[in-house]
Amino acid sequence: MHKYRNYIHIIVFIIIVAISFNIEINPFKTNDQAVFSQMTMVNMKEDPLYKEIKEKSTGYLDEPEDAYIDRVWKKTPGRNGQKVNVEESYKRMKKNKGFNEELLVFDKVPPKVSLEDLGPAPIYRGHPEKQMVSFLINVSWGTEHIPDILDTLKKHKVKATFFIEGTWAKQNVEYVKMIQEQGHTIGNHAYNHPDMAKLNREQIYNQIKDTNDVLYAITGETPKWFAPPSGSFSETVIRVADELKMETILWTVDTIDWKNPTVNVMLNRVMEKIHPGATVLMHPTPSVARGLPSLIAQIKEKGYQIGTIDKLLSESR
Repeated sequence: MHKYRNYIHIIVFIIIVAISFNIEINPFKTNDQAVFSQMTMVNMKEDPLYKEIKEKSTGYLDEPEDAYIDRVWKKTPGRNGQKVNVEESYKRMKKNKGFNEELLVFDKVPPKVSLEDLGPAPIYRGHPEKQMVSFLINVSWGTEHIPDILDTLKKHKVKATFFIEGTWAKQNVEYVKMIQEQGHTIGNHAYNHPDMAKLNREQIYNQIKDTNDVLYAITGETPKWFAPPSGSFSETVIRVADELKMETILWTVDTIDWKNPTVNVMLNRVMEKIHPGATVLMHPTPSVARGLPSLIAQIKEKGYQIGTIDKLLSESR
């Protein structure tokens, strides 16, 4: 047994060495890949197609626009800029062996100043060049028209923003849940529809906070948007909402549906004033319930998208 001991030691040593030595390690692999990648990049940049894309890319450059406070329209969202991603555009066009504008790949360029960077101020509209409008549906009455309005929005694949009164929400929990489940944005419309401009600071706080508490209890989410009843507000209202991390939302186009106009009168009233970035105020009224399908169709025919206040105020183009 003793004479085999040396052989056993040698075999064990060889096994240990074999395990410890990784034969797959290739010290040149990474460098080879880097060199190849560099060579590919150099060759790509020498390609006439690449040079053409790069040269033409400056014509597609669109600088971002910062959010700002307008003298009339107050807080106004910014908009993303865009620039051509030359390398990705080249990869797409190389397959087609020629420049094709439709194959350009763009990178977004965010603005330096966003809405969140601005001080307290009301918001009336989206970016004035954004081809989108928003429906702002203030709800404190008109419960019987909510089902028809929701059915129309669902049928036409439109999302709206419902500003809901606190007392109405407590009495109509299932409708609030339905509005949320269908993907609409829910905002705060105060607790019992007061004239907010006439309230003191504590009363303003309670109106907004109590409504937030009710809506949170129903939806699990705290509203980000506040629409003062009848559009009545004061500087204190704006500041209290801001302290509660909320933006105060007003409108640029009014259906005046509470006067029960005919559908045609309401449609003409809106379509004469519709514009990029518009916010369209409405309520659950007979005029809106009957006229909403036509209103959606006419707005879309004008080339506008219809989105929630979140999307309207986003920096996306």
